[in-house]
Amino acid sequence: MPLTLSAAPAMEPVHGLNSYSLAILLHIVLFVYWLGSDIGVFYSSRFIMQSEQPVPARSVATKIMHGVDMAPRICLVLFLPSGVTLMALSPFGDDVFPGWLVALAWAGSLVWLALVVYDYTRGATPFGKVVQRLDLVVRYGLGAGLLAVSGYVFFSAEPFGVTTNPKWLAAKVAAYALCILSGVMIRRKLAPFGPAFGKLVTEGSSPEVEQQIKHSIRSCLPYVYAIWFLVLLAAFLGVVKPGTTAFN
Repeated sequence: MPLTLSAAPAMEPVHGLNSYSLAILLHIVLFVYWLGSDIGVFYSSRFIMQSEQPVPARSVATKIMHGVDMAPRICLVLFLPSGVTLMALSPFGDDVFPGWLVALAWAGSLVWLALVVYDYTRGATPFGKVVQRLDLVVRYGLGAGLLAVSGYVFFSAEPFGVTTNPKWLAAKVAAYALCILSGVMIRRKLAPFGPAFGKLVTEGSSPEVEQQIKHSIRSCLPYVYAIWFLVLLAAFLGVVKPGTTAFN
């Protein structure tokens, strides 16, 4: 039996418990946990940089930061299939997002999520290094691919046959793609943090170690702020849908 998704009625508000309202709820939950936990990671990092704090206290802050950081990573991955599902169930995507495409988005994203979790929990193992490289390939490929698609949608008069002027959706997809690439940059900037903090724990504090820790964390801030802005921008675009000519 083929997989089909029924869209919400065009031009009418959606009420009650149905697939569309559940898709909206999932999208909201992912948005809240993504931004909220990211702020928690940011707050924890402030204590790690405080050289006047004892090393055990900074170690606890690092463990808290590491644990909380799993949430935005999961939300980043699931935001993609959640968004595809939401669009498929909306009046915008009844013909553009068939059921098989939604299923493919979820299957691919769950495989990507498995890579993310394995990398985060066992990245130090030999196989973990392979998984880490695969995860980076997915992030670079997905980021570039989504930016290309969003560019086509933005500059095309009727992209994929859609006549509702979905430039807001193109901008939302671009914001998501830039979030992915910003996360890659954060990972690169944080590379010196692990060795530096390990030296702090084993050898104690020194000006050189403290400088490495602070520099690695502070160099991430532009990309952290970029993600916060881009997530809020995506939420605004998804709610307001500026410029659309059909559905509000």
